[in-house]
Amino acid sequence: MQSRTARPTASGSPEAHPHQDAAGLGAELATVVAGARRRAVRDGDRQIDTAHLLHSLLEQDPEVRSVVGGPPQLARLLGYLVQRSIGYGLRWQGSVEDSGAIPVVPRPAAGDAGDWSPAAAAALHRARERARRRGGDAAEAPDLFAALVADPDSRAVEVLARAGVDAHELSGRISALSADRGADRGAERGSAWIEAGPGEFGTAGPGELAGDAAF
Repeated sequence: MQSRTARPTASGSPEAHPHQDAAGLGAELATVVAGARRRAVRDGDRQIDTAHLLHSLLEQDPEVRSVVGGPPQLARLLGYLVQRSIGYGLRWQGSVEDSGAIPVVPRPAAGDAGDWSPAAAAALHRARERARRRGGDAAEAPDLFAALVADPDSRAVEVLARAGVDAHELSGRISALSADRGADRGAERGSAWIEAGPGEFGTAGPGELAGDAAF
């Protein structure tokens, strides 16, 4: 029986983070993760795996879809993912996705453990790490996509292979997509600086410039 007395929770505990799935993720990627969870629950799967994440990524992010290939290839991949609950996915029921290719991150890893398969939890962790390495505040769709295709033994890569999509080729396209997004963010920051004016960003005013000239 649970006590009715409110107790303080540790910052890393599940109670302290009711939306742990979204920790360290951008808004768009948080929506992708939520979609993967809903799909797993709806299909009655015991864990959310990398194939769930891949399916949700393709549904939610048009840029990720464009990286996969043309309409025929994309249709074949989505059609294959949809058949999971009545076809190939039946053999996954009752088993745990843990390829071992990527080290599993132990708790507390921002809520990845528990109902996530070890491979999916590791992919989310690697997505956050990838975002940190490029100086981003939060992981985005390309970060997770890159993490998924980096594990050759994951269910996501297995599905891609069955649909005729080469994961190795995807890696280069994902890197290009990430670079394009970074360039767009840089352009947006530059436009904001121009529109706001120098004073908004702490640039020296006329008096300070005159003082500098005198010095």
